[in-house]
Amino acid sequence: MRFLARSAAVLIAAAALSAAPNSAVPAKPDDRAILHVLNRLGFGARPGDLERVREMGLDRYIEAQLHPERIPDAAMTTRLAGFETLSLSSRAIAEEYYVPAQKAKRQAQLANKNATAASANPAPSAEDTPGKERTPLEMEKARKQREVVLELSEQKVLRAAYSDRQLEEVMTDFWFNHFNVFAGKGPTQEYLTSYERDVIRPHALGKFRDLLESTAKSPAMLFYLDNWQSVDPQAADRMAAERAARAQRASRFGFMPPRNPQAGQAQQKQQPKRGLNENYGREIMELHTLGVDGGYTQQDVINVARAFTGWTIEQPRQGGGFRFDPRLHDDREKVVLGHKIKAGGGQSDGEQVLDILAHQPATAHFIATKLVRRFVSDTPPPALVDRAAKTFLSTDGDIREVVRTIVTSPEFFAPEAYRAKVKTPFEFIVSAVRATGAEVTNAQPLVQSVRQLGMPLYMCQPPTGYADRADAWVNTGALLNRMNFALQLVSGRMRAVQPGPGPVGAALTGELSEATSATIAKATDPTQIAALTLGSPEFQRR
Repeated sequence: MRFLARSAAVLIAAAALSAAPNSAVPAKPDDRAILHVLNRLGFGARPGDLERVREMGLDRYIEAQLHPERIPDAAMTTRLAGFETLSLSSRAIAEEYYVPAQKAKRQAQLANKNATAASANPAPSAEDTPGKERTPLEMEKARKQREVVLELSEQKVLRAAYSDRQLEEVMTDFWFNHFNVFAGKGPTQEYLTSYERDVIRPHALGKFRDLLESTAKSPAMLFYLDNWQSVDPQAADRMAAERAARAQRASRFGFMPPRNPQAGQAQQKQQPKRGLNENYGREIMELHTLGVDGGYTQQDVINVARAFTGWTIEQPRQGGGFRFDPRLHDDREKVVLGHKIKAGGGQSDGEQVLDILAHQPATAHFIATKLVRRFVSDTPPPALVDRAAKTFLSTDGDIREVVRTIVTSPEFFAPEAYRAKVKTPFEFIVSAVRATGAEVTNAQPLVQSVRQLGMPLYMCQPPTGYADRADAWVNTGALLNRMNFALQLVSGRMRAVQPGPGPVGAALTGELSEATSATIAKATDPTQIAALTLGSPEFQRR
């Protein structure tokens, strides 16, 4: 009964799509249209995908991708079963993979300090001496630290290459990049696995407001943009006064001797005074919601930062979660984009800011622009952006409906949109794996290739994330490196990657130029044909 009910729901949804008056999905799509959808809603065609989608119907394929929860994913779960860290909590990851290495590092530093004190010519530590071999224990701890981000990177490649939930992978990649965090910044890497798994992925096609709050409370974001240390500048004085009052009450009842007020003040002066940090307040408006031209002022930045004071992390170096600390919060009245936030709101101050930002027309336009750029063109058609923004506002920020507006639009299926987007290094490598039908038993070499092509996974340092425009990825050196990767892939010289048996030309059916066809015609064997096809200008685009 459950299966029948689910099938009925799918049919009803598909029928609704077919009947949608504004849908431009071709009723009888040619191969180019099907490949276009496979390239934009996913990471390209695998051998046989063209036929499967043609048989299923393009409109039904799109509808299925918009509801990834209805697509079986057991094969992907089996493929990822050997990764130990993907299901662990941040606290477990910290305890098992990072805290031991941190302890070992502190012990080594202490030993070196003691050696320095005991000798005028101390022997430098292994860390300070380039080329000096580390002990097996030190090497094992360092390997375990790297394993967390490496497994996360491998699963990203494998999901993109093999998951049938292609649109979910595209949207997870899109939103991670939109709400970018940098693995290289301190304990951020301890939280990365949970950030993608629990924060980004569940909301990738959900409500934008939920996604925004989920990122705002994520320790990965709190640490990366420093909000966990942002406090009301008056908090230190307030807490010192409270401590003094408690001490006075205690001494009055004989629980402890009275403290020397001058000693307390001297101690307080020695400690660096924490204050308001505007990083998150600025980026949430400039990069996450309104956009740089979204109409906010510097005073708005300050007031948003004040609203998020006290949003911090419980035991940040032990994998702890979100915590609101009222002692650090600026509880006075604030005005953000003309909206008054009353005094005394506590944690809800930040939540009110999220409400304000998520429902701004500027946010709808900014998010719509980025999504249209991702799915249609580096130069987003203004009319489509306007319609997508209208959908965003009318559906209370329903990402699924915004994406539906875009991928069923006439602009999406316009001839000039076909092959209009240059693939990022990640998209190029994954699409090459899919086009060749390659079997990957270890994704590490592919992760390394993505890094060598200039896009190390989870290692984009600026909060802007990686660029989604052609000019960021097109240059002579990059194209040569892509050709070298293609040759390595199809010739079977890439470790743990077995190229598929079939031709790769199906991924470019009817789309090769005369010049490319003439070049490929000169190839002397199937390996050369495959390498030239993957290295062709047409395959660099999606």
